[in-house]
Amino acid sequence: MLTLARLAMVPVLVVLWYWDFPGHRWACAAVFLIAAITDFFDGWLARRNNLETPFGAFLDPVADKVMVAVALGLLIEHWDKALMTLPAVVIICREILVSALREWMAEMGARGVVKVSWVGKLKTTAQMVAIIWLLAFPSDQGWFANIGLGILVLAAVLTLQSLFVYLRAAWPYLMGKS
Repeated sequence: MLTLARLAMVPVLVVLWYWDFPGHRWACAAVFLIAAITDFFDGWLARRNNLETPFGAFLDPVADKVMVAVALGLLIEHWDKALMTLPAVVIICREILVSALREWMAEMGARGVVKVSWVGKLKTTAQMVAIIWLLAFPSDQGWFANIGLGILVLAAVLTLQSLFVYLRAAWPYLMGKS
């Protein structure tokens, strides 16, 4: 249910983004924050109560990636600068690559080889903080907005590092030497 709620928040985020009312940026940040919190509790509750399901295992990462990609798309449009676009594109492309890699590794019977690492968790945390910050503070708020952009650049660096961790782990399988 929490995963479905997170997916339902995507159109809410988009509507709030374009609906110009006082505080709409803060409302967007709040929706994204709620989605991030439900992501954490969704997995924690499922593991703690042994409620993991194939449907949840499939939909949870999809909901996360859709929410992040949509939020980054909105931010790319708003900032209209390469410094926003490049890290956002790195993050989105990495998510697609790692999803494909995990799917392929599962077909090889080696899904555990590319399980979530500490770098991946750190990347996710930096990404969530950056997106929440950037949704709340528009690009015209100077150095304060640039703090969020700096956190997003850090998230992109961690994103690349985590991609390399996964690729290194999967490399023998990719080269047919497993």
